[in-house]
Amino acid sequence: MNFITLKPRVSEKAYGLSEQHNTYVFDVDAKINKFEVAKAVTSQYEVSVTKVHLVNIPGKAQKSYRQRGRKSISGQRSDIRKAYVTLKDGDKLPIFAADEEDTKKPKEKK
Repeated sequence: MNFITLKPRVSEKAYGLSEQHNTYVFDVDAKINKFEVAKAVTSQYEVSVTKVHLVNIPGKAQKSYRQRGRKSISGQRSDIRKAYVTLKDGDKLPIFAADEEDTKKPKEKK
């Protein structure tokens, strides 16, 4: 069985989804499907997956600029595929655990 790398997206939107809807966002390879993502999350984090939604985001064209006044250079950002994984009620992933621990501790006054 091939090992699928799941790279969690850490952003404000992903944090809000995890808190409100128990949905986590991962960057995945463009060739894998929903079933493989669900199986990978279940095996790596030992949680129950209820729904997986995949989104393909095309890469944007980067601005072109002149190199030494002669050449115009432009490029393209890479395409991204995101997986929105909804977990069963009661299951949590430790992706944002460090952020929550920092906010719970009282700050010392000097």
